[in-house]
Amino acid sequence: MGSKNNYRSAFAFLTILFFMWGFITVLVDALVPRLKDVFELTYGQSIMVQFAFFGAFFCFAIPSSFLLEKIGYQKGIVVGLCIMGLSCLLFYPAASIREFWIFITAFFTLAAGITLLQVAANPYVTLLGDEETASSRLNLSQAFNSFGTLLAPIAGALFLLSDTVLDAKSIEKLSETARVDYYATEALSVQQPFLIIALVLFALAAVFGFKSLPSLIKKAPKDGYSQLLKHNKFILGVLGIFMYVGAEVSIGSFLVNYFQELQVIDTIKNNAFLTNLSSFLLVGKDITDVDGNAVLGSFVVLYWGGAMVGRFVGAFLMRFMSSGKLLMIFGLSASSMIVISVVSSGITAMFAILAVGLFNSIMFPTIFSLAIDGLDNLKAQASGLLVMAIVGGAFIPKIVGTIADAFSSDGTGVSTSSGLGLAFLCLILCYGYIAYFGSTKAKDSAVSAS
Repeated sequence: MGSKNNYRSAFAFLTILFFMWGFITVLVDALVPRLKDVFELTYGQSIMVQFAFFGAFFCFAIPSSFLLEKIGYQKGIVVGLCIMGLSCLLFYPAASIREFWIFITAFFTLAAGITLLQVAANPYVTLLGDEETASSRLNLSQAFNSFGTLLAPIAGALFLLSDTVLDAKSIEKLSETARVDYYATEALSVQQPFLIIALVLFALAAVFGFKSLPSLIKKAPKDGYSQLLKHNKFILGVLGIFMYVGAEVSIGSFLVNYFQELQVIDTIKNNAFLTNLSSFLLVGKDITDVDGNAVLGSFVVLYWGGAMVGRFVGAFLMRFMSSGKLLMIFGLSASSMIVISVVSSGITAMFAILAVGLFNSIMFPTIFSLAIDGLDNLKAQASGLLVMAIVGGAFIPKIVGTIADAFSSDGTGVSTSSGLGLAFLCLILCYGYIAYFGSTKAKDSAVSAS
């Protein structure tokens, strides 16, 4: 009984971690359109923010699994939180100096801390109970991750996108005093949110440092990685994580830009329901008092909110349906929403692409838990490889951004027409693969049941 209570306590504390890294990851997405304006970047250049952020997962996933074997899950979580806190402090000088490469360095360091948390927390949750309910349990904990992603666009819209960013020519026209004031205001809009986040992360590290959590890590064999490469279903799962994260981040990063290309801002302002909805999402702000990007950014909340709702629903549905079959259905549904968005226009296209968030919901936790199912003492190393696959969030958005530039450029790198819609079509391959992976696991479940 005491062991079960200890498991529940550990699970409750872990949900806080899922919330925090979900919040921070999407706050990075909110910075993409702002940095694009501040540094006058093309889509392909601006997505380098995501490339640095998710590239860190590739660099630090395996070292993180080695570290966990030495110090355990709990200490690994504390170290990860401290790295994240320190990286958030880097945003203060980065915003003051206004150098793009310093922002990139801060993002890379932040992702290193999140990588360690991902490698530790995801398998830890699957071990806090029966293996049969691991997918449902991880979906439930990831729902709190989605709650963080739901609140982040609101914070981004209020703090990062709420004022108009001036281009280089407009800044040159300002007096020296006005220019200094403008740069100071720009820096403060980035500094304040990340300073607050840093304090919260350090506080969490202190809590986890003193909290007594069960130690569940098992000693992995020396040839663990070579053994994992012999598990074909695990390799399919690694590719599934790569595809999923790449697709989710591609859409999340470019949503505001996509809405700009759809030219929906006037429709929103002239529609009473949409105006009230945007005002509600902006915590009661009058949308006439904020920049158009903030209005568009407010609707990104629905994308991440759909993921939160979907995970709660998915955790419930998995009581009656195999997780593989549900994953297949959601993969096909996400593909359908992309097609509907691309072939339509205006508000219909906007809400269709937002609906992809609902079907994204169960994908990461379900792929992750299915991939490590039955791996026993190989789970820590398997987690490292799966988290390494999050690097898909660096490569696939870069591909999408490059395609968007190719189809929406006048030859000078300036966006002129809707190229993002065409670029999103390549994501159907990602979701199609996820549906395939789900179908293979569904067949395995059917065979086991018979």
